Amino acid sequence: MTKLSVNINKIATLRNARGGNIPNVVQCALDIEKFGAEGITVHPRPDERHIRYQDTRDLKPVLKTEFNIEGNPVTKFINLVLEVKPAQVTLVPDAEDAITSNAGWNTVKNKEYLIEVISEFKKHGIRTSIFVDADEKMIEGAAATGTDRIELYTESFAEKFADGDKKEAVKPYAKCAELAHQLGLGVNAGHDLSLDNIEFFKNEVPFVDEVSIGHALIAEALYLGLEETISRYLKKLQ
Repeated sequence: MTKLSVNINKIATLRNARGGNIPNVVQCALDIEKFGAEGITVHPRPDERHIRYQDTRDLKPVLKTEFNIEGNPVTKFINLVLEVKPAQVTLVPDAEDAITSNAGWNTVKNKEYLIEVISEFKKHGIRTSIFVDADEKMIEGAAATGTDRIELYTESFAEKFADGDKKEAVKPYAKCAELAHQLGLGVNAGHDLSLDNIEFFKNEVPFVDEVSIGHALIAEALYLGLEETISRYLKKLQ
């Protein structure tokens, strides 16, 4: 079964829009665990416009499921991850002014840098994952860095799926997941996955250990409720 990790950034965005502590990010994370999700993901950015660095510190002691921290490994982020020591860190090459993540790593061009960063995290017992496009050369490059996993960037899949080109949309992801597995890498996936497309993706792409879903899940929960939404994802991921 593919595990569901819920990205709670959008809950923090709602809190920050008004100030104060409503909704309570930590309590929401605990409720998400109670509703059956197998992990919590956060993506703190340098400007802390949604998840704050302190949120990660507050979450770590109380979470019972897997904690995944995503982000660009600038010095401030590296120091936070080494302090908090989540189960997994996902390296994402997003610019400071990016609204959301919009590209995977060039694992060939950035090989030496990634080796250095990944080595530091792994020395502290933190599983590492690299955010990559569905490009076989980038998968091979990821394997050369010593990472434990890749996270397939699924925006392209979601766009083509919505346009009705389902088989072509998923084909490169299936090939890359197969290659990653052959190279000894675990496979995660995330970005624009939703209740509409997650079951097809899971059924067509082999060896997916975990999906990280935030924006769509929180938006769907506005209509269905958080517990019901998570329940529906879990059924589709069985």
